[in-house]
This record gives sequence, structure tokens and C-alpha cells, in this order.
Amino acid sequence: MLAMSIRTRFAPSPTGFIHLGNLRSALYPWAFARHNKGDFILRIEDTDLERSSQEAVDVIIEGMAWLGMDIDEGPIYQMQRIDRYREVIKQMLDSGLAYPCYMSEEELNRLRDQQMANKEKPRYNGFWRPEPGKVLPPAPSGVQPVIRFKNPIGGSVVWNDAVKGQIEISNDELDDLIIARPDGTPTYNFCVVVDDLDMNITHVIRGDDHVNNTPRQINIMKALGGIPPIYAHLPTVLNDSGEKMSKRNGAMSVRDYQKAGYLPEAILNYLARLGWSHGDAEIFTKEQFVHWFDLESLGRSPAQHNPEKLLWLNHQYIQNTDPAKLANLAKPFANQLGINTEIGPDFVQVVSLIKDRANTLVEIAEAAKLFYMPAPTFTPEQIAANIPSAIVPALKDLIEAIKSSPETKEAYSAAFKQVLAQHQLKMPALAMPVRYALFATTQTPAIDSVLVVLGKEEALNRLSKVVQ
Repeated sequence: MLAMSIRTRFAPSPTGFIHLGNLRSALYPWAFARHNKGDFILRIEDTDLERSSQEAVDVIIEGMAWLGMDIDEGPIYQMQRIDRYREVIKQMLDSGLAYPCYMSEEELNRLRDQQMANKEKPRYNGFWRPEPGKVLPPAPSGVQPVIRFKNPIGGSVVWNDAVKGQIEISNDELDDLIIARPDGTPTYNFCVVVDDLDMNITHVIRGDDHVNNTPRQINIMKALGGIPPIYAHLPTVLNDSGEKMSKRNGAMSVRDYQKAGYLPEAILNYLARLGWSHGDAEIFTKEQFVHWFDLESLGRSPAQHNPEKLLWLNHQYIQNTDPAKLANLAKPFANQLGINTEIGPDFVQVVSLIKDRANTLVEIAEAAKLFYMPAPTFTPEQIAANIPSAIVPALKDLIEAIKSSPETKEAYSAAFKQVLAQHQLKMPALAMPVRYALFATTQTPAIDSVLVVLGKEEALNRLSKVVQ
């Protein structure tokens, strides 16, 4: 198959929020298409009218865009293709590939109950299926039939799954699938086949919860004269408790990760490793991932979601992101905390100082608050409790040393060393009171860097208030 002819798709149902497991099902077909310079199609399977919503569609599109998964075609909505499905169903009826079935729900339930009592697999028995020499009863009046596909009898459906290897399902295990409901609306498995056929999909890369649908889809595809695509069924993504990832089991939506301050590059990197690997590579760019991606490297075992690993990976990306870009990303989170980054220290400098300790953009914003809060005010008792009188002479000398120092980290570090040597003190003995005087806390980044970011004038003003 020529690389330029490869066409993949992501076909979610917009019946709920999109979580990391769903996004992985989009990432792999996207990467495969990009690696082979093919096309990636977004198809919205919205035939479940009661549960589908435009909000869910919007979240899917936003989430993919956030991660940089661009699409070549779509979104294509199945509900806008209803006429096409009905056209194909009519052709199948006319050519004998499908037939109307008038078995009521009650009759079907009785049949299944009897089969289960006989320890048989519950399945439709083909009562209304036309066969040569078979006489069907008259169609009951006033009953709208379902339309069933005439599944082949005998033989097997065999396909070489790109992840699971060869899979064979006996046709005797498959009954005649309903492809249209009594009101004429088509069913999922039928729509998928028509879509894949019309859109020339060459590779279907999806979760292994679809394995049971595949033999039915292959049979319909072949009946319509199509060549089945190559299937790659991905193992399930489990949550940190070992259960299938889902909203019911506490999975976070893509919007939740955005709000929590994760970087899209980290999420994409993390998702890529949930079932795929390239040697020992743990951290890589989107471009590297696309360049390396192939179906042969997909794992066969279920992937385990590890929140701690994702947080660690996000920390790595924060550490290595340009401070100016990171400040731009963190600014909305700072604004949510009431920080006006236009007043006070340069926000890029602040972010550059605190980013190495932060795991998320939210943590950057929270740490930045320290530099934008009003200067602290102290009672004499607070000063006495946190700034020992024995340290005040050294603190006064430090103020004088800072006054004459250039506004650089190196100069402030030298000022500290000079005063510490002069008064025969250890760094914590002086640095802790200085931190408290500046911010009313003893927990800050490196004090020489803090002085640079806060600014000489502001720092001297705050220090002078506690030695008067």
C-alpha cells in the first residue's frame, strides 16, 4: 500500500466527556497518518440522539486541537449522512443482502429466554430470513420491521490484527445483525462500515472493546464489495486502581487537565507511552513521536494510567520550557488568583525563578503570588520572634552591602558571603530572617535570586522596616 494512500480516522461518540483513554484512541491513528503522510479524518458518531450533545463534540475538537492533533477532513457527522445510509440499506434489500424482520421485542425475548434455559447462546434464529424454498408467513399488519443483514452461514471471519495477531471468529457465532431500526434509523455497526467504505479508510486503530464488532463489520464490508481495512485493536487503558478508565471510575476529562495546569506537550508525550514505545525513550517531542511511530511497536498488554508519572512528566516539560512562553501560559492562572502581572516584578523573571519547583501551571501561579502581595507589616512581637536581636547587626550590614551592589544574583551572593564572614554566621542564620522580612515566610526560592526579581528598592524598603 502506498504511503500517500493511508487514511485513518477517529470516530468518537459524543455522549460524554473525553478522557485520556479516548484521546489515546485519537493519537495513534493521527500519528500513523502523519508518519505516512496520509489523511486523518474526524468522524462524529452521533446516531444516539438521546445521549449525544454538541458540548461533547466541542470538547472533543478542543481537546484534539489543544494537543496539536490536526485533522484533514471533518468533523463529519453521521446524522448528516442518514440519506446515504438509507440508500445503501435499500440497495441491500433489493439485492438480497438484507431483509425485513417482523419479530417483535416480546417474541425475541421469549426466544432468548428459551435458548438460555436450554443452555444455548441467545441469538436471533433467522425466522424471517428468506432462503430458497423457504415459505415465510405473511407480514403482520401495522408492524414496522427492523432490517437485518444476511450474515454468511458457515465458515469464519479471519483477520490479521496489527496488535493482536490473527483472529478467527466462526460465522455460526454471529446472528443476522439489525442494520435499521423500525423507525428507519440505521445502527452503529452498519453506519461504521458505510463510513469506512465511503471515506476509503485503510487502517482502523481503535480500542479492543471493538473486537467483537469487527467480524460483523468485515462481513458487511465484503457484502458491499469493499476491502476491509487493516485493524489494530489497542489494549484497554486501566486507571490507577486497575479498572477500565471511565468517568464512572474517576477519570479526568481533557478540560480538567487543562484547568489543572498541565502542558499539552506533556499530555501528548504521556499518552504516546500508554501502549507504545521506542526503545528507552521517555521524553520526546511530538515531531519525534510522529517520526518514530509504527504499528509494530504497539503493546499487547493493557496500559496502566499513572497520575504520578504524568505529573513528573509535566514537571520535566515545565523545567525545559522557555520562561517567556511559560509565563504566557501561566498568566491566565495567575489572573484567576487575583494576581496583576502588569504591576510589580517582571512576570517572566518570576516564572524563571520558580519554574524548577513547579509541577503544573497552577503551582507556578500559586508560587508567584509571593511576589505580588503587598509588603508585609509586622508587630514588634512578630519581629522579635522571627528576627533574633543577635542577627540585627548583620542584617544592617547586609542592607548596606546590598545598597552598593549591582542588581545581579552574583553581586547579592557576594554581599551575603561578605556579611556572613564578617559576623561569623552560617547562611541559614541570616537568610531565614531576610526571607521573613521580605515575605513573612521562611520558604522562598534562592534568596540572591529573590532579591533580583523583587528589585533592590523594594527589597531594601522591606528589610529596613524590621531593623528600625
